[in-house]
Amino acid sequence: MVLLDDTPFPECFETEQALEDYLALPSRDLVNDLARAGGDLLVLGVGGKMGPTLARLARNAMPGRRVIAVARFSEAGVRDSLEAHGIETIACDLLDRSAIAALPQCPNVVFMAGRKFGADANNPLTWAMNTHVPALVAENFKASRIVAFSTACVYPFVPVTSQGASESESLSPPGEYANSCVGRERMFEHFSQVHGTPGRLFRLSYAIDMRYGVLADVALKVWRGQPVDVTMGHVNVIWQGDANAQALRCLAAATVPTSPLNVSGPETTSIRWLAEEFGRRLGKPVAITGQEAPTAWLMNTGEAERLFGYPRVPLHRLVGWVADWIAREQRLYGKPTKFEARDGKY
Repeated sequence: MVLLDDTPFPECFETEQALEDYLALPSRDLVNDLARAGGDLLVLGVGGKMGPTLARLARNAMPGRRVIAVARFSEAGVRDSLEAHGIETIACDLLDRSAIAALPQCPNVVFMAGRKFGADANNPLTWAMNTHVPALVAENFKASRIVAFSTACVYPFVPVTSQGASESESLSPPGEYANSCVGRERMFEHFSQVHGTPGRLFRLSYAIDMRYGVLADVALKVWRGQPVDVTMGHVNVIWQGDANAQALRCLAAATVPTSPLNVSGPETTSIRWLAEEFGRRLGKPVAITGQEAPTAWLMNTGEAERLFGYPRVPLHRLVGWVADWIAREQRLYGKPTKFEARDGKY
């Protein structure tokens, strides 16, 4: 087994294949934690930005056990790629109660389904995906460990001079999307309380790889000579490989009842600094618009660091990787994070 611990940081990623192969390398800690969380793994909503690499990472970290990936598979090539890497796939509409009931029961479930982009255009569908589907899943897989992806958006804005919101912060976020994410958590909490289901609510803030994320958004604006809005002036970010590893390791750190865990990078990162740093690396002038607000969506990740240590890939390395990717005009997902939004509308 090739392990991340024995692999030096690449200077850059020449191809998408090289990027995805690196994201799929497990660490010794991940291998050990998944060994403690025995049994097969079901990944629900695998078709998003993080799901395929999470499934591949799990496949490499738990040889001899099944990894089953579930999604509608509306994007061409995703299903074939997963199967080529030894991952079983099942096409399923998670809004269909009977389809969920027909899925195999696995000891471990990672729930990644949800709706964000375009959420404000159809709020009833957003609430159905973010609250109704979690209720169906939590009821059907009550005998499993469930790690449910959530978001920093469940928190209110906090002062940028604070250490960020801790898991005990009361949840009163702006906008319907963010409140539907609170609803998602409440469904998993309710059924965990009723059935004693172990789990974690994985409150993730801005995972990135080269093809999407806050760093790519800022770098692309600098590269194209577009102004960077710094009104939402500070963020937390984390390498997608670190985020996926921590999500899988949460299976061995599940609690009864389920409980939240903040996951991101430890730094409060300035958008203005990012723009200026990308300008320096890309050799481009930087245009700034707006003025930093005194509050932002920021999290305190101390508990995750206690459980798992610091994320492996530091911020300066991420900035270098993204600058190289943007300068060579490699493929992007075309899904901006809309990190600038302060009204909760996406």
